[in-house]
Amino acid sequence: MKNIFFSMVFLLSLLFLLANVNEAAVPCNAVTAKAAGCVGFAMGRDSTPSPACCSGLQQLAETVKTLDDKKAICRCLKGAVKAFPGVKDSSLNKIPGACHINVGFPVSLTINCET
Repeated sequence: MKNIFFSMVFLLSLLFLLANVNEAAVPCNAVTAKAAGCVGFAMGRDSTPSPACCSGLQQLAETVKTLDDKKAICRCLKGAVKAFPGVKDSSLNKIPGACHINVGFPVSLTINCET
């Protein structure tokens, strides 16, 4: 009987932990979908970020609740940008200002998302 009790406590603890981990992280597919409108500007094809770019990033900014959320979004975007070898660092750096979003750090291809 004690083994069943401890097994249930362990299982419930694990489920609680997993629920909290999933709650803190922002899904990468949602991040990349919201940032997709920024590709043209980031690659230098568009002179300004599109309205879809800015509204998507604004929506992302509104989802950030914790530092872990910010790090998760950063990791997703850093991974996604690898699919677009023509992305220019100078263009990436301009997106937050052009979209009137304060991210609190300089945006670049070489950013360390963990700091």
